[in-house]
Amino acid sequence: MTLYKLGKALCSIILYPMYRIKVVGKKNIPAKGPVIICSNHISNVDPPVVGITSSRNIYFLAKEELFKNPVIGGILKKVHAFPIKRGMRDRNALRKGLDILKEGHALGLFPEGTRQKSGEIGKGLAGAGFFALRSEAAIVPCAIIGPYKKFKTLKVVYGEPIDMTEYREQKASAQVVTDRIMEEIRQLHKIHQ
Repeated sequence: MTLYKLGKALCSIILYPMYRIKVVGKKNIPAKGPVIICSNHISNVDPPVVGITSSRNIYFLAKEELFKNPVIGGILKKVHAFPIKRGMRDRNALRKGLDILKEGHALGLFPEGTRQKSGEIGKGLAGAGFFALRSEAAIVPCAIIGPYKKFKTLKVVYGEPIDMTEYREQKASAQVVTDRIMEEIRQLHKIHQ
């Protein structure tokens, strides 16, 4: 068993009962081919929650600072996380993300770039739009509806893939595409609250 599968199993055993996780729309995640799952970000626990509720194994971008600790960094690499430098254009991280998508894997993104502790959905950064435009990946919006409180229901809602055809044909800006993705996440959040 890989460390990823072991981690997913352990997180499932702990997190599902602790937060009474309810998953909606899991069938909206394509079973094969490149996919980008874009979620709002309210807690440090979001990546494992998206990881255990998704039908796909997900590669996540994680802030570079987490990899400076050799133990944590080593574990993160084994569970499909890779570093990104925040606040600047990180070409290595962008290239790695595109390679993951070219290989037909799932990439997990939190377009806001940082946690929104208020629970409100913030503005997304252009990186999500960049990956959406530069790949043929299906874009699946995801809303995590909290709060993270023990034995209170936490909802994870996966929406239908967003049609990117028009944006790709018109060579829309990465920010315009990210804004569209964030609007889909807001709508999911509003409908399922």
